[in-house]
Amino acid sequence: MASPETGVLAARARALAVLRIRSTARAVALLPAAVAVVLFAGRATGRLGAGWDLAGWIAGGAAVVSLLLAGLVTAVVARARPALSPSVPISEKSAPDLYRLVRDLAERLEVPAPSAIALTPDCDSWLEDRTHRAHGPPRRLRRPDGAGRRAPEAPVLVIGSPFLWWMRVAELRALLAPVVAGTGPSAHPDIAAARRFIRGLDAAVAVSARAGGRLRGLPLRFVGRVARLLLRAGREHATIMERAVAAAASERAQNVDYGLRIVAQEQVGLAYAGWDRLLTRVALPAWRMGRWPSRLDAGVVSALTELSRRDRLADGFASRLGERPACDLLEEPGAIDRAASLLAARLFHGGPAEPGPDWSPVGWQQYPEEVVDRKWRLEAARLHRVLDNLPASALPAAPPATGADPAASPLTYAHTPAHAPAGRRRAAPGPDGGPAVSPPADGPPHTESPPPADGPPAAPAPGPTLARVIDRLAQDERAGDLVAARLGAEVEREEREEAARQAARGRCEQDAAIGVAWGDGLAEGGLPLFPLQPPRTGRELLADHVTAMVCCAAVDTAGATPGLDWLDGPALLVDGARRADLGRPVLSLVDDGDAGPLRGWLTTVGVRPEKPVRLV
Repeated sequence: MASPETGVLAARARALAVLRIRSTARAVALLPAAVAVVLFAGRATGRLGAGWDLAGWIAGGAAVVSLLLAGLVTAVVARARPALSPSVPISEKSAPDLYRLVRDLAERLEVPAPSAIALTPDCDSWLEDRTHRAHGPPRRLRRPDGAGRRAPEAPVLVIGSPFLWWMRVAELRALLAPVVAGTGPSAHPDIAAARRFIRGLDAAVAVSARAGGRLRGLPLRFVGRVARLLLRAGREHATIMERAVAAAASERAQNVDYGLRIVAQEQVGLAYAGWDRLLTRVALPAWRMGRWPSRLDAGVVSALTELSRRDRLADGFASRLGERPACDLLEEPGAIDRAASLLAARLFHGGPAEPGPDWSPVGWQQYPEEVVDRKWRLEAARLHRVLDNLPASALPAAPPATGADPAASPLTYAHTPAHAPAGRRRAAPGPDGGPAVSPPADGPPHTESPPPADGPPAAPAPGPTLARVIDRLAQDERAGDLVAARLGAEVEREEREEAARQAARGRCEQDAAIGVAWGDGLAEGGLPLFPLQPPRTGRELLADHVTAMVCCAAVDTAGATPGLDWLDGPALLVDGARRADLGRPVLSLVDDGDAGPLRGWLTTVGVRPEKPVRLV
């Protein structure tokens, strides 16, 4: 582009093409009515003979049907709420320095300033039009002097929250320059009208997609077909229009911190890598346990600092930490980080909209004990529960554990006596060491499931020991496949129960209570909107559960401690140093049934596999 004005002109030309499609659709809808008017006028003036009466009534009926259908499409498109990007609104009172930076940037670029600022848990920034009446305050009555009319607003600036914590103030200003410059083309009436038309059609398609019932679904499906037809007709023009707008904004921002913008773009890629590792390796295990880290954005700094220490490609980026971070532009960065962390958990995992007894925050200092240790013991308990329910024909006889009391009752998973039902919870120990009475669980009492058809249940082992797991996986070729399949079924059942509990909480009511407007077609399909990882295979689940059992044994018998690695998540610390060499011995046992490498690792670390471990 030779100049920003050239890009705006190109965008306006494509916007007019989109608007011509809208005008053509209106003309097609009005064509039967126009034909009917001509026929009735000709018959009334005597210019048409009596033979045209039938044609006039046919045209009149077609005109009525066409106008009704056009009114239906127009009403649905006008009333549908365009989808909004989930974000945390930032008021000017809570971030006056950030608003001042954005307004100064808009003044330098000679474009309108954004009407508001919001943060999103993603590594991206954009402008979002929120002028639809469903997203703003209630419409006021219009007065003759126009005082009651709501003035058009500039788009909202949405900033990725990891940028505020990792980037410096100068880098953030350089990164936002081309984004803020986009408010200039957005203010053009033709471009704004074309965008509203496309967003309305997109929202109408979402409304029609979730239509239920024959009486309501039939007309909405017709609206959806018309909206898809118009979207296909204007797709190319809308795409080129947005490209021209982006090119014009980039051209306008060329003279604003151009050198810093190159450095900032490098930081974007680095921040995305650290954010992805933090979510998938660190946050996801906590979310699966009903805990959500409350300082995710602050954790990005630690993760990226660790990445710069390990990766020579990121070497030197950590030296910038001495400069002023962009999060200093917020009055209360901790509160903003907490809100963004909760929204990230909702988007990427599907958690509740508000904290509760089963959905509580966790700090980074408490993460090793409250998340890592509990995760290992929960997975070890699930592994032993599956082993307890395996048929005897699939497993060899388990040898008695060394040091076990022969007079004691044999224990199943979670230290439950063998004669107790397998699904009953173990009572927590009382203050004097005896068993405390556990309250009854909500719902119907658990009934013991009948043994599988392929054989009676295996005899329970004298306790949840690592030696029991190793022996059963190493001495029988079918045990690994059977345990992996049943672990997958168990995890899938737990995920279904959790999804049902979340659905019962009422997502829409919670969102409305905290002021989150999703728009049509965004959250109705269910959360999470962006799942972080595909479902794990049975072998991957088995490897994870065996690793958890090994870590529990190391903590209980070798003095190891749970830890947190900012890039890899839960870590086992032996003598204060992370042991990252456990994966290969576990895979050798799970995939090949070879327990030699794992037994050698246990001997090196000093783990006693014959000792019972404490489970949750």
